[in-house]
Amino acid sequence: MSAHNHNIMPDLISSSVTVDISNSGYNVLGNKESASCIVPKYQPLNIKKKLQGTIYPFLTTPHSIPEVLLKELSDILKNKKAQKILLVGAINVIGTIILLLWCHSTGSMALTAYTYLTIFDIFSLLTCLLTLWIQYQRSSSIYSFGYDRFVVLAVFASTMLAQLGALFIIKESIERFIMQPEIHTGRLLLGTILAFVVHMVVTYSINNRAMNHVVAASSSSWLQEHMTDMSESLCHVIPGLSKLLLPRLNPFALIAFAGAIALFSTHVLIDAKMYYSADTWAAVAIALMTWGTMFPMSMYTGKILLQTSPSHIIGQLDKLLREASTLDGVLEFRHEHFWTVSFGVLAGTLQVRVRRDADEQMVLAHVYNRLSNLVSELTIQIFKDDWTRSAMTYHLPSTTPFSSYPPPMTQGHCATSVSNFPRHSSQENFYFSNANIR
Repeated sequence: MSAHNHNIMPDLISSSVTVDISNSGYNVLGNKESASCIVPKYQPLNIKKKLQGTIYPFLTTPHSIPEVLLKELSDILKNKKAQKILLVGAINVIGTIILLLWCHSTGSMALTAYTYLTIFDIFSLLTCLLTLWIQYQRSSSIYSFGYDRFVVLAVFASTMLAQLGALFIIKESIERFIMQPEIHTGRLLLGTILAFVVHMVVTYSINNRAMNHVVAASSSSWLQEHMTDMSESLCHVIPGLSKLLLPRLNPFALIAFAGAIALFSTHVLIDAKMYYSADTWAAVAIALMTWGTMFPMSMYTGKILLQTSPSHIIGQLDKLLREASTLDGVLEFRHEHFWTVSFGVLAGTLQVRVRRDADEQMVLAHVYNRLSNLVSELTIQIFKDDWTRSAMTYHLPSTTPFSSYPPPMTQGHCATSVSNFPRHSSQENFYFSNANIR
């Protein structure tokens, strides 16, 4: 076989391969070359097969999206907490369907606005399942910080959908002010009790870490602030209620109580005086309370998604950076940027300029120890000072008499200005002042 034939590689994509397996051995026959190997006699091979077809390298089995979702869901459901979430979610979905049917039969817009809370609870439970799924995932080259930001996005989407639902209720209520329909109160009070029970079960039976963090970290809603003022006045009279009412109530429980009171008042006014407009006013009140409760949470999660520096830790970061700047060898910090990756996880990047004689590893370790207590995902770039005095050369012209130059400096403390030297073009300017010459 010529050398030219040895340099030609067979086409693996279109090559046809025949495998002949027998008692004596096997032969692999290709388009270009053939090879044979004798199987040892002690292997009992009584099989003779011929496999012929096209070789497809890097072949991957395609998976559809439903198959991937079912596989991931089956893995998550091995956790007992996920099974509990799924059970509560099934109860919530059944209760929501019943409430939507009752909203249609009664024609109550206030009950519809109150039912939207149970729809929000469905998204809250899905967020909780997403949190469990992320615990089993690892960071990849595409998502270097992991999948924690998916939870932030899920909370942001849930709160925004709740606010859009509140705006839809307000729009429908404005139309009802023009032509108020009749409200049937047969199942209005029963629907209120059902929605209240379902919402409170979801709120207190499931430990949703994402929602609990957002509630604790975000600013108070106007409903919470007014309730806190009333609670402080009440606790002065009855001090035992301070553990229950202070510092502030859960906003989801607060809106559940406020909405139930509004629907109960609507039921009384319609039964007593046939005042159907009370239902519309109650719907507007529940929608405004929902919007006011969800808006601070949307603002908090939205700032995280925009990778802004959290306002509540800026003071701590400034203090730590000042302490780190006093370390031996550190000259300055450049391009500092800190942001929140997910709930409770802070990331940051910065560049540290150090002296030429400083130990980079030692400075890196000290700076990291100072900032790692607050910033868990920290990236530090160390670079030495690029100022080099040897890069500057002076050329003295021979036409200048030696007497025009300054006398040689003796040992002592003196001040010399750069104007005493001849001017030459250079990329760097050097200024000598208060030089201690020895």
